[in-house]
Amino acid sequence: MTEQMNSKKDWYKEMSFYQIWVRSFADGNGDGIGDLYGVYDKLEYVKSLGVDGIWFSPIYPSPNADYGYDISDYRDIHPDFGTLDQFKKVLNRAHELGMKVIMDLVVNHTSDEHPWFKESRKGRDNPYSDYYIWRDKPNNWDSLFEGKAWEYDSNRGQYYLHIFAKKQPDLNMDNPKVRQEVKDIMRFWLDMGVDGFREDVINFISKKEGLPNGVPFLPAVNGMPYYKDGPHIHEYLGEFRKVCNEYDCFQLGEGPMTTVRSAMKYLTGPTKSLDMMFSFDHMMADCLYTEYIHRPFSLVKLKKAFTKWQIALEGKGWNALYLENHDHPRIISRYGSEHFWRESGTMLAASYIFQKGTPFIYQGQEIGMTNIRLMSIDQYVDVSSITNYYTYHLREDPERRLHRIHLSSRDSARTPMQWNGSKNAGFSQSDPWFYVNPNYKRVNVETEEKDPDSILNFYRKCLQLRKNSAALLYGRYTEHFPKDNSIYMYERSLDDESYLIICSFSRLPVKPKKPEKFWGKHGELVLCNYAQSSLEDDRGFVAHLEKEIAELEHTKGYLRPYEVRVYRYRFSDDAAESGNAL
Repeated sequence: MTEQMNSKKDWYKEMSFYQIWVRSFADGNGDGIGDLYGVYDKLEYVKSLGVDGIWFSPIYPSPNADYGYDISDYRDIHPDFGTLDQFKKVLNRAHELGMKVIMDLVVNHTSDEHPWFKESRKGRDNPYSDYYIWRDKPNNWDSLFEGKAWEYDSNRGQYYLHIFAKKQPDLNMDNPKVRQEVKDIMRFWLDMGVDGFREDVINFISKKEGLPNGVPFLPAVNGMPYYKDGPHIHEYLGEFRKVCNEYDCFQLGEGPMTTVRSAMKYLTGPTKSLDMMFSFDHMMADCLYTEYIHRPFSLVKLKKAFTKWQIALEGKGWNALYLENHDHPRIISRYGSEHFWRESGTMLAASYIFQKGTPFIYQGQEIGMTNIRLMSIDQYVDVSSITNYYTYHLREDPERRLHRIHLSSRDSARTPMQWNGSKNAGFSQSDPWFYVNPNYKRVNVETEEKDPDSILNFYRKCLQLRKNSAALLYGRYTEHFPKDNSIYMYERSLDDESYLIICSFSRLPVKPKKPEKFWGKHGELVLCNYAQSSLEDDRGFVAHLEKEIAELEHTKGYLRPYEVRVYRYRFSDDAAESGNAL
């Protein structure tokens, strides 16, 4: 085996994570808002998926200008979600079930209702005066969420910087007192027993000295060259890394607009400060910056992004694999097909889970939840969607602008989790805080638990297959036929074993080519999303019934719409290879 875990902190390499956005996960106290009581009740379900850890989106006190990403207290739990004692109960139970727990660390900005900001805005000569970035005269930067990046504060008589919403003032990380606050916050949660952090927009925390004007013809992102991967970013993250090195924890960074080249400095070498990074390249196969410019989906563009990161990190770093989270619309509505809902939902699962890295699954993704379509912009609550509607493409008629919101809104990822076909999708006995997707009677956990071929059970099969295979955990990634605009085919190989993952992104039957390496070889079909039933053999691989194999042979080598097949090849033992040939 060419690559193994080489330290106790490498436990994340063989794991998979489930992201919980608590407000919409499960309501345990009946007030219409998801909470930690509901999370506690669903921990066995989360474990049943085959995941090994939970990532909690922010659960701290917040006025919810950006639904938790505007924090007013880093050392407590939002009253909507419960108490610190309830969180400790959830944490302990998760650990009992063998799952790690990581928290969201949001330190590029706070809420304007945080005590630090309340003190900072009082004047220029108090202990918190330089906790934030203040200027007498603002530069020309735009914010990513809400107008210009500067807001005038009449109390202090200056402008404060907010890269995101107006109620999210940026912290001044150049102030060593602010960095010490961050380290103290990390220790607070690590001492409680959490296992690491997902660090929000962490590559934005260091701004260029002097805050120069941005490029005027780049709306929304004109200032990004001066706050992305800033001059002291690796120095500051190095300080935070030292804290984590005191514990058996890991750090996952979110890196908007980060290139492979810049990511390598975070993930490798003397400036290594993160164990993994969420990149965004593969989330732009149908858009530019998700909210702003929409394009037809390009499989070639998606494959290029996947492969770029896989090759760059091979033997050097570790990939964080995802297709959905709280910041992106539902993936079936984007890269799949709601008409071929089950087929595309299962295919998309295999398209990324078997790549090299640690998979992350967002709540509802595992049952194939899709985008919600609301009738008015007034029904949406996401600050970036509202700003998008009223700021960009104003020459278009309202119906067209609303269609853009249907395509891009983060609210589609935040509709209540669909547990069953009862009122409110089983999320709450009260009216939920946000709209339930009307398809909940068909798309829900209870229904899919009963169907062995459901999207839910296919995710379980994928995670089990990955966990039981050294080749799928540590094998080298190789893409085949990168210019094919209908099929994504890649290989994971280790020693004498290879897995060939073949994913059709087509609504029509397509016939895949066979890579030259596999000519004359016969692989064992271990996973297919068109199987009607299956049996587990003693080795943990899927053994298909004769009827199913005959059905596959009847297709004469064609993949059906959104079909995925996973073949296992053993090159040292031809006699043991089955005849289910590609």
